[in-house]
Amino acid sequence: MNRYPLWKYITVAIALVLGFVYTLPNFFGESPAVQVSSAKATIKVDDKARARVEEALKTAGITNNGIQLDFNGVKTRLADTDTQLQAKDVLEKTFNPDPADPQYVVALNLLSASPQWLTALRALPMYLGLDLRGGVHFLLQVDMKGALTKRLDSLSADLRTVLRDKNLRHAGIGREGDRLVIKFREVDVRDKARNAIADSQPDLLVTEQGEGSDLRLVATLKPEAQKKIGEFALKQNITTLHNRINELGVAEPVIQQQGSDRIVVQLPGVQDTAKAKDILGRTATLEIRMVDDSPGALEAALAGNPPFGTEVYNERGGQPLLVKKQVVLTGDRLTDAQPGFDNQTQEPAVHLTLDSAGARIFKDITRDNVGKRMAILLIEKGKGEVVTAPVIRTEIGGGRVQISGRMSSMEANDTALLLRAGSLAAPMDIIEERTIGPSLGADNIRKGFHSTMWGFAAIAVFMILYYQMFGVVSVLALASNLLFLIAILSMLQATLTLPGIAAIALTLGMAIDSNVLINERIREELRAGMPPQAAISEGYERAFGTILDSNITTLIAGLALLIFGSGPIRGFAVVHCLGILTSIFSSVVVSRSLVNLIYGRQRKLTKVAIGQIWKPGNSAGTAATTAATSGPRTTETAAGRTVNGQK
Repeated sequence: MNRYPLWKYITVAIALVLGFVYTLPNFFGESPAVQVSSAKATIKVDDKARARVEEALKTAGITNNGIQLDFNGVKTRLADTDTQLQAKDVLEKTFNPDPADPQYVVALNLLSASPQWLTALRALPMYLGLDLRGGVHFLLQVDMKGALTKRLDSLSADLRTVLRDKNLRHAGIGREGDRLVIKFREVDVRDKARNAIADSQPDLLVTEQGEGSDLRLVATLKPEAQKKIGEFALKQNITTLHNRINELGVAEPVIQQQGSDRIVVQLPGVQDTAKAKDILGRTATLEIRMVDDSPGALEAALAGNPPFGTEVYNERGGQPLLVKKQVVLTGDRLTDAQPGFDNQTQEPAVHLTLDSAGARIFKDITRDNVGKRMAILLIEKGKGEVVTAPVIRTEIGGGRVQISGRMSSMEANDTALLLRAGSLAAPMDIIEERTIGPSLGADNIRKGFHSTMWGFAAIAVFMILYYQMFGVVSVLALASNLLFLIAILSMLQATLTLPGIAAIALTLGMAIDSNVLINERIREELRAGMPPQAAISEGYERAFGTILDSNITTLIAGLALLIFGSGPIRGFAVVHCLGILTSIFSSVVVSRSLVNLIYGRQRKLTKVAIGQIWKPGNSAGTAATTAATSGPRTTETAAGRTVNGQK
């Protein structure tokens, strides 16, 4: 009746072992580290960079606890925070001798201190939120006016192309504030231009102004178009920030919209605010320009006399290249960038997809400049580098462009990622900055741990005193519930915040309710005269429905918080929902297996230790014994002894 098959015991044992293994990394904590990563897409961090880190620290007499190379960069594990700061200064001077032009990002970091065998099992500690780990908090204001200005500048180039294709002569196109002004000399040309612009640019509202020789078309963005541009700029900036912050190696950064024009950025574990600001402000975009291959032009430029309208850039191989200042196409026209291989040479390449306007511009450029070189530049932080400068062999249409030459597969992947992220769609200003020190985070962890521990202890004392052996079983089941919850959070690599710790404490209080329902149900069956073995079986079976109903209703409320909440509310809801699921398993399956181990193999069970069983109708007002008998019910009276109602 109260016996589990062997496979159920094995299942419970495996669950407990896995819970212990994946909970264990959270007790080892984290060790301070310094991370070196690339500050430019054209600079890679490889084994040579790792050797430079090792040599620099050795020269400075700084002892490390291990140096590792991964996709985020070179990470050096150190003994304490003081050594961490010293190592950062040494590596900063080694890798960035010119502070005005940093080639690498040297940032403070934290690494898991778990043993290697746990890491090999993918047993990693939970991520800690800003309130528990410390870090930096930024509130960024997006310049929506700047986004509109950028869009108007792009539309200005588009209007030139439209009018040129329609063979409509104008006297100039310029931006005046938040509007575009196009000048004409003839009325009929102006009218044709207005129709052409209305057909090609539906986002523009065009009006006629001026008389005589001062004829103008004034184009402004429609209100719905302005709103759409603002929303796009906000989303694009968030995407770009996600890609930039990956360079810091931050675990679970929070980047989310606040209001219509603000972005909240939280970087747990980051204490270097200057470096964080630098990363947040980084931009990258693509520019296509023509190369000036005139005889003697490059030599004159290198001598300090560049031809008018040109400037010198360096190719990836380090060779100088004379490039015209006029930008014929920008990365704003990109719709996609994917790594791949050249169909002819099988070299790594980046395949670009342009929008319709970009495809048309690129087609015209390649048609008019066959036999000439075209430079593709990557502009980052105001400085550019020529990625490739191929010779135009034929006209290229269809909006598909390939970048190849002198790049590895990893470089192709990184370049594609950088171009997909693009530059910031609109400038941003930091209007709020807060730093939460690691000591405050440690204090929050300590207080949260103590609250959970003392809450668990109070529950354990009450349950053992009130339910005796069944109380001990309930406490063990509650401990397994806590074990499962922490293990699942660690396996999912969820972020634990202070509201999450509150949810853990709340889960303990809710989980014990299930065991109380089971124990009280067993008491009721014993009170009704049922034999102990049957009472245990019926108690678990009948209490399960009530436990399931109560937990499902609570889970629905938790899911609502998870779906519609944000920030701290979602952090609370994640732990809350997982705690409900683990409590059902621990209170029903784990506790039942323990009870079956204790009482299930006793064929003639005469009593169970479940506390005092109060029976109604006892005139003396005393309780029956804690022992529930399985034989005939016997009652002592003043007149004598009655067995099963017979004297």
